[in-house]
Amino acid sequence: MGKIEINIKYCKGCELCISFCPKKTISLSAEMNDSGYLTAVSSAEGECTGCAICAECCPDVCIEVWR
Repeated sequence: MGKIEINIKYCKGCELCISFCPKKTISLSAEMNDSGYLTAVSSAEGECTGCAICAECCPDVCIEVWR
């Protein structure tokens, strides 16, 4: 079982992590960050495997994975 933390200050909402997550546990937030972007959020933490694919594909390096 894993857990991710997304730094919403740096997330630009590119949705790459959402499309690459094999368990589909990441979604787009309804709230904007300080820069005006809708950010990614972990939507089903209990199902995250900690595979770190989301962190590897993030161009803004704003995802931290805990296993």
